[in-house]
Formats: sequence, C-alpha cells, structure tokens
Amino acid sequence: MSVRRLAKVQPASFAFSKETRAKADWWIAKYPAGRQQSAVIPILWLVQKQEGWVSEPAIRAIADLLDMPYIRVLEVATFYTMFMLEPVGSAALIQVCGTTPCMLRGAGDLMKVCKDRIGPKQTLSPDGKFYWEEVECLGACVNAPMAMINDYYFEDLTASDMNQIIDDFAAGKTPERGPRVDRINSAPEGGPLTLTDPKLYDGSAAKPIKKLPNTEPVTA
Repeated sequence: MSVRRLAKVQPASFAFSKETRAKADWWIAKYPAGRQQSAVIPILWLVQKQEGWVSEPAIRAIADLLDMPYIRVLEVATFYTMFMLEPVGSAALIQVCGTTPCMLRGAGDLMKVCKDRIGPKQTLSPDGKFYWEEVECLGACVNAPMAMINDYYFEDLTASDMNQIIDDFAAGKTPERGPRVDRINSAPEGGPLTLTDPKLYDGSAAKPIKKLPNTEPVTA
C-alpha cells in the first residue's frame, strides 16, 4: 500500500453539522462506556459525507469527541483508502477499478477519458466539480469494466458511457447507475440462463408439510 498523507492545504477549522453530530452520538451510544473509540470508523465516514473528505481539523475534532490521541485517528484515516484525504469534486468522485478483470475489459479506456476530461490521477478538475482516481478491486468483476461514482456502482462501461456520465454530472443530472448493458445486476446479458422456471419461486413445486400431532408439553 502506498503512503497516504494529508493534503498540504488544510482548512482553518472544522465543525460537526447538527445532523452529523446527532448521528455520531447515535454511533457512540452503541458501545459500552469507555469503548466509544470503537465508533471512529463510522464517524470518519459521517464527516466525509458532510465535507466530501477528511481534513486534519476534522481528525482532531473526532479525536476530541472520542477522547482519543490525534495520532490514533490519523492512523485509521490514512490506513483505509475509503477515506479521502484531500478535497474531491463537488459533482462527482470517480473511482475507476484498475484490477485485472476490469483492465482486460477496457478500464484503460475509462481512465483515458477521466485523464482527458478531468486531469491526472488524484487531481481536482479546474472547475472543482470532478476528481478521479484508480482503485483496486471493487468486487464487481462480472460487470467489468466498472467504476464507483460517489456512492454507487456504474458497470459494463465504455469510453462513450464515461463521457456521457461526466456530461450528465456536469449538467446537474443524476446518471442511471448499475449495468450499461441488457442485464439485471450480474446476470448474463439478455437475462438469466439458469433457474428460470417460475415454479422454483412461486411455491407451486413445494410439497405440503405434514403437521405433527399435538402433544402435551413435557413437565418435570
């Protein structure tokens, strides 16, 4: 794993929003007294959803909230790659899978679109709307090549699809997520090829279960 560092330029301060603080307190309450530090990962995630990324002042605020040394929260934030350590696009954070199945299916073409439209890897676009990076396997190999954009998977992509997705986000639209071919989830193109008999699911093939005779409860 490459070394992950905080952004060179940091905001002067951080404050929990009312909603974020309420949800953070909800997470903390899940753990026994003295174990509130166990909530560090969900609270880091809440902060990222509020700000788009995790800043150094936010790390200090989380540490104070959980009564943790600052370095411990920093260790967690820098270890898990799901936490962004620099500002990301206001419209879209595009994470293109570059692991073998996606690369063999055209992930390089998707990355070229991102590079041409947004800039080099891990660079904010000039207008501040887009940020992209290459990531490791996102677990949707059947639907390669794919990318996670903000919180959702966009699958079976082509370079044309990626261009259109970027255009849609730039225009304030919400592009359709999921597969871009004729399939449901990870089923074959055109639909499922196995387990297609409706009797498997409508209960008509099930045999009736014989009821056991009533018995008196056993007492000591």
